Amino acid sequence: MFDIGWTELLLIGIVALIVVGPKDLPGMFRTLGRFTGKMRGMAREFSRAMNEAADEAGVKDVTSTLKSATSPGKLGLDTLNQAADKFEKWQPGQASRPKGPATQKLSEERAEAAKKIHEQTAKKAAEKRAAEAAAKAEDALAPDPKPAADDSA
Repeated sequence: MFDIGWTELLLIGIVALIVVGPKDLPGMFRTLGRFTGKMRGMAREFSRAMNEAADEAGVKDVTSTLKSATSPGKLGLDTLNQAADKFEKWQPGQASRPKGPATQKLSEERAEAAKKIHEQTAKKAAEKRAAEAAAKAEDALAPDPKPAADDSA
C-alpha cells in the first residue's frame, strides 16, 4: 500500500524514540497497532459491503457474461489459430495424411485424366504446327499473281 522500505521504518523508529522517549514508546506502538487493525477491519468491511452490493446488482452475472462472450473459444479464434498453424506447417508437395482406398482411387483417376488432357493438348499443338508449316510451304511454292493490265484506255 505505502511504499515504505526498511530504511524508512528504521528512520521513523529512531525519530519516534527521540521524540516520544523510551518509556512511552511501547504504549505508542500498541496504540498504533490497534489503530492499524481498526483501519484494516474497516477496509475489509467496506470491501465486503461493496462486493455484496455488486452481487445484489447482478454485476457478477454481467461480468461472467462479458467474459464468456469475449472468450477466444466463443469468438472462434481457437479454430482460426488451429487453421493458421496447419497452414504454416503445410507442405504443398507432401500429403498431410495417409490416403485411404477411395482417396487413392480418386487420385489415380485424376492423374489419368490429367495425362489424357496433356496428351490431347500436345497432339493438337503438333497438328496446328504442322498445318502452319504446310501453309507456309504452300505460300512459298505458289507463284505471285501479277496484276492484269487494262488496255481499254
